[in-house]
Amino acid sequence: MSSQLDKKSVYLEILNLSWPIILSQIGNIAFGFSNMVMVGRVSPTAMAAVSLANSIYILFLVIGMGTLAATAPMIASSKAARNNSECGEILRTGIELSFIISIIISIIMFVIGENIHLLNISSANTEVVELVRVYLRVVIVSTIPYMLFLAVKQFGDGLSITKPAMIVTFVGVIFNIVLNYILMYGKFSFPELGIKGLAISTLTTRTLMALAIIVYIFNHKSFREYLPPLISKFNTWPVLLKIVKVGFPGGLQLFFEVGAFTVAGFFALKLDGENYIAAHSIAHTLSAITYMLAMGISIAGSILVGQSFGDGNKAKIISTGKSVIVSGIIFMAFWAFVFFVFGENLTNIFIDPKHPNPELVELSKWVLIIVGIYQLFDGLQVIGLGILRGIEDVNKPTIITLIAYWLIALPFSYFLGIYMEYKLIGIWIGLMIGLIVSALLLNIRFFRLVLGNKMAEYKATDLKQLD
Repeated sequence: MSSQLDKKSVYLEILNLSWPIILSQIGNIAFGFSNMVMVGRVSPTAMAAVSLANSIYILFLVIGMGTLAATAPMIASSKAARNNSECGEILRTGIELSFIISIIISIIMFVIGENIHLLNISSANTEVVELVRVYLRVVIVSTIPYMLFLAVKQFGDGLSITKPAMIVTFVGVIFNIVLNYILMYGKFSFPELGIKGLAISTLTTRTLMALAIIVYIFNHKSFREYLPPLISKFNTWPVLLKIVKVGFPGGLQLFFEVGAFTVAGFFALKLDGENYIAAHSIAHTLSAITYMLAMGISIAGSILVGQSFGDGNKAKIISTGKSVIVSGIIFMAFWAFVFFVFGENLTNIFIDPKHPNPELVELSKWVLIIVGIYQLFDGLQVIGLGILRGIEDVNKPTIITLIAYWLIALPFSYFLGIYMEYKLIGIWIGLMIGLIVSALLLNIRFFRLVLGNKMAEYKATDLKQLD
């Protein structure tokens, strides 16, 4: 009876921690989606420029996001060990690291933006190239407040206080839409700035979001006992190295995945017919949304496993890991069902009702069946990465993702989709094969590590010696 109660309490912990994070992820999706919808009303050229700029920008942004994400389970582990001062040290170091990451990403993106014509992606469309430059010159500055927001958000997440970031995110989305409307379309006596207005709105919103969460955390009583190290003198270098050691491989994991889907998009461009490109875009958009939602459960899992890791409680690590995996499977099985049953309805969301396209609907319906199966393994792999991050195991999982996406998924996608001429279905089956390999290897690795030690209770540092 007590074991059943323990299981229920673990699932309640996962639910209570993950739902604000999931809603924050929905807010992030809404932020990008609303930007694309609103810039599409400026002109197709402006939309193409923003899409091109963001597709390159996100490749580098996810490295920073993944690196800073490591601080949440580290803080959770320190909190569980009742080392409050270390929580503050990780926050302060995370803030410093966010500035370093921002500067590096901004320099890289400035160089790429100013030389975007050399990539020869935009079919020599000089207007698109110039708009990319205009957009990036402003947006890259917003990297600083965005990374600062993430660093402080991870602190709250690590302490299991996730609602403030959720609220700030949703308020930010609403503010960004209003400011987009004013600056992009020239309302209320403001000049019509178009794509530059979008960039200014993004910069302004991200800055205000960073300020809002900083003011809240530095003034709310829930955080006070963790904050003294922020104003004291201490050497942040050892903590910074640890965050980079644990976090940077996580950033590379995201880079490998995002990069693989970018390449798969180029495979789709090789197929004759715009319906293939449109169907791939629809499938990619929908799978990216569900991935972001599953990421909420993964983050919650990494935090809860990190807490048990800090306690040195092997039984709790195992039970939490299993519960997070089951939660992820159930969650993604729901979305698989939605893709199976409502594939046509989902496709029609992206089609102008005034211009029906039955061929695109039929093609997307079959692709979404593959994507539906794909959901289960997508959830397993993102949760596997999360719970492994909770026990600070990141290097070999990074190698696994590299092999799964770049040495298995992409070759199979090209072979099945292009060489064997199964077209878009083949491309997505190839991606699914790589994802299955990644999901199985990551979860096998987690249980091999935590079950390798036969003792029921152990010191957290012992886990690192099991491999």
